[in-house]
Amino acid sequence: MATRVAQRRERIYVGGEWRETGGVIEVSDLADGGTFAGVAAARPTDAREALDAAHAVKPALRQTTVVERAEWCESIASGLREREEELAEIIVREAGKPISSARGEVDQAAERFDRAAEEARNIVSKGEFREGSTAGHEGWQAIVKHEPIGAVLCITPYNYPLATTALQVAPALAAGNSVLLKPASKTPLSAAILADVISEVDGIPDGGFNFVPGNASEIGDVLAGDDRVNAIAMTGSSGAGNHVARESGMVNLHMELGGNAPAIVFDDADLSDVAGNCAKGSFKYAGQRCSAVSRVLAHESVHDDLVGLIEGQMDAWQPGDLFDEDTTVGPLISEAQADWVETLVEDAIEKGADLVRGGQRRAPDGVPDELGDQFFEPTLLANVPHDARVVDEEQFGPIAAITTFEDEDEAVELANGSDLALDAAVFTNDYKRAMRVAELVDAGAVRINGAPSHGLGDVPFGGNKDSGIGREGLDASIHEMMRKKSIVL
Repeated sequence: MATRVAQRRERIYVGGEWRETGGVIEVSDLADGGTFAGVAAARPTDAREALDAAHAVKPALRQTTVVERAEWCESIASGLREREEELAEIIVREAGKPISSARGEVDQAAERFDRAAEEARNIVSKGEFREGSTAGHEGWQAIVKHEPIGAVLCITPYNYPLATTALQVAPALAAGNSVLLKPASKTPLSAAILADVISEVDGIPDGGFNFVPGNASEIGDVLAGDDRVNAIAMTGSSGAGNHVARESGMVNLHMELGGNAPAIVFDDADLSDVAGNCAKGSFKYAGQRCSAVSRVLAHESVHDDLVGLIEGQMDAWQPGDLFDEDTTVGPLISEAQADWVETLVEDAIEKGADLVRGGQRRAPDGVPDELGDQFFEPTLLANVPHDARVVDEEQFGPIAAITTFEDEDEAVELANGSDLALDAAVFTNDYKRAMRVAELVDAGAVRINGAPSHGLGDVPFGGNKDSGIGREGLDASIHEMMRKKSIVL
């Protein structure tokens, strides 16, 4: 177990300056209990000053070149790598993520800044050229240029406090926009270190990056409702996303929201491979991922065999010391989240599901008493009725819920029955069926013979229905954060 070092980051970064503010967010330690950090809680006046700074710098940023902006991103990537161990420990403590996953998150964040630099160069260097092709427009020629959209508000989640932040901030900066970063109040410290790294990069105009941590109830509407914001990049719950969309007005919304990913398993699938993918998809980071496998829709002929194989995978997904390299599961982010997971499991059992394994709030040995109620055992439910809430609602907990279908039509109907449509998976050895079902399933991304995964963002991803607006990804996000201007000759 690492020795805890208290962190106090009780300043905001606005207009190129670190500033004192009134309040403090105390950050809980999900490894050792208690609190280990204090981060500034910006006030509404601070948020307005950040908006002033982000708006004022737009003309200066518009004059920067893609070469300059790429160099900023590469410098930020280097700065993150230099502080990898510090950041990894912070992510373990504030997010409750095992150390091996936390290190991977730091690497991913750094790589996203590097890749954003590459993508921005590609987009700007290619540009577009058009010629008139309709009657009366013969001889017209047009240059279509990409330019910054303006000021981008980045609202980031607790579950990937550095990697998702990088996926928003890196494209925004690379595209030449000013940034206002509002991190999740439960996990603001890794974002504070990122702000520290960015503040040391030469060349970014004052106001080009602004760090305004704080409680959403205090500053959320101030930021989202200001007409000087030109785009909002947000990852969070569907409820929070709907609220921001109502407040924001005429801006470019770029939102990845809630998920309830179905994994459709046909009778010709390799069940051993399915079991490994579904266990990882359901239990990684205790299921607190928007792309988690939330429900397994198994053909009725393979249900029992698949349940047995998934149960056989579960010893590899057990809670432990978060600083142990072999630990794979940590606590949930809060007691309230554990309450929610418990509610879903109890509802499924009351409606007739079989509890195969887990289902209890139980902490591993050595965990401080105050964290005990935040641990929920990896849980396997079989024969889950279609009307159980776990089949339709976002879980954000370590639950593998297995239900059945009779035929392809019913599988698609079940998959599309939720108001959430972010990710899905299809397991079959029939190529034509895989493609047919993938096209019929209502989701932003469908993976064939693998659990949903967004990786670095090479492939655009995002949700339909209540799961979001727009698509994320390195090049996709940069396109969302730029606008096209046609100069007609």
